[in-house]
Amino acid sequence: MTQLSVRRWTTKHVARWLKDEGFCDYVDLLCNRHRLDGISLLSLAEYDLRSPPLELKVLGDIKRLMLSIRKLQKQNPELLEELGLPFDGHSPTGSGSGGGSIGGSLDWLCNGEAGGRGEYGDSAETAPAGEEYPHHHHHHHHPGGYTNGKYKQQCRRLDPEYWKTALSSVYVVFVFGFTSFVMVIVHERVPDMRTYPPLPDIFLDSVPRIPWAFAMAEACGVILCNIWLLVLLLHKHPHPLLRIIFMTVAAPDHLLAPRCRSILLRRLCSLMGTVFMLRCITMFVTSLSVPGQHLQCSGKIYGDVWAKLHRAVAIWSGFGMSLTGVHTCGDYMFSGHTVVITMLNFFVTEYTPRTWNFIHTLSWVLNLFGIFFILAAHEHYSIDVFIAFYITTRLFLYYHTLANTRAYQQSRRARIWFPMFSFFECNVNGPVPNEYGWPFAMPVSLRRLIG
Repeated sequence: MTQLSVRRWTTKHVARWLKDEGFCDYVDLLCNRHRLDGISLLSLAEYDLRSPPLELKVLGDIKRLMLSIRKLQKQNPELLEELGLPFDGHSPTGSGSGGGSIGGSLDWLCNGEAGGRGEYGDSAETAPAGEEYPHHHHHHHHPGGYTNGKYKQQCRRLDPEYWKTALSSVYVVFVFGFTSFVMVIVHERVPDMRTYPPLPDIFLDSVPRIPWAFAMAEACGVILCNIWLLVLLLHKHPHPLLRIIFMTVAAPDHLLAPRCRSILLRRLCSLMGTVFMLRCITMFVTSLSVPGQHLQCSGKIYGDVWAKLHRAVAIWSGFGMSLTGVHTCGDYMFSGHTVVITMLNFFVTEYTPRTWNFIHTLSWVLNLFGIFFILAAHEHYSIDVFIAFYITTRLFLYYHTLANTRAYQQSRRARIWFPMFSFFECNVNGPVPNEYGWPFAMPVSLRRLIG
């Protein structure tokens, strides 16, 4: 069969080919119900036959059909190369056949796409997030490489799914707005200091108040935010299909568009929104007395709903920061400033290479000093800060453990208990590699100057 004939095959041609090869029983399933033409037949893998929606049950038929398909692929190597599916003589796509064979297997993603698995069927995504994957300077696409002799890299497609990132951004903006409105409500319910004095607190009772400490805590948060934005700007993971198109790892950087910034931003928005939604519940349910006599926190009545909304918008637009002139009371359980500082620290350290010791040390120093300054300013009880730190770190670690482990990510329990996680992460095939590059194309004149 020539390349031209396979390219032009319709479902009728595929049906005739199936009959000639002795697979009459599968003509209706493959051609009538699933409308396989020549191109789609050529790209079939064993995992496609085993998995929904085909789900062939007879092992002998699966193996025989795959052998026939591989013969057809061997006769059409140019067409496979054009489709980005180079034939290596062992498997349909160069990454091994399906079904957990030694050559590798494929993961079924929730949108019907497939992702690679590692040697002996072990998922390549089980490498810890933050491991850097090596660059292989070859002219052809290779299925994988090793980092520190342990983790095998598969050329995995990380779909940015920008619409999900936009949805997560809407989610976190809504949560911040709702949090601002709840802060207005709890300010009206703040206990009177004459009746309910500050609660005993070992740290606050032992450390004298530093008036400028809270501004320093917010400054630590601003610095961490700028570091994170820089990490997000420089983070790059080239799309594997573009590597295949160019057939070289030296493809132009401006064409190898970064694919992972969207995933990183989506994770930050979903986690930040979830923690602050939990904070809305805790501070609304329990109103603690003010932690210091210096706070002028008599209950305020903002009048009707419109007055409350106006105050909530002022808090929201000022990011709830005293540096922008926002002063609130009653929102103690738990500390929102600690949540933001800790979350930014964990994202910076997670999505930068482990060898970036200076950035990691600076991030942790800013996190710990920020927490100290919050307490030194007597703006929160010690328990507020501790609970905020604990909840933020646990949610971050649980989320990324699930995201980096496909077995849990696709489990029914994860879909039930973590529906938002399953929705946002179902198509993210394993850990996000920490690769960096300049996000803009280098001017031609500068390129010529450098040589």
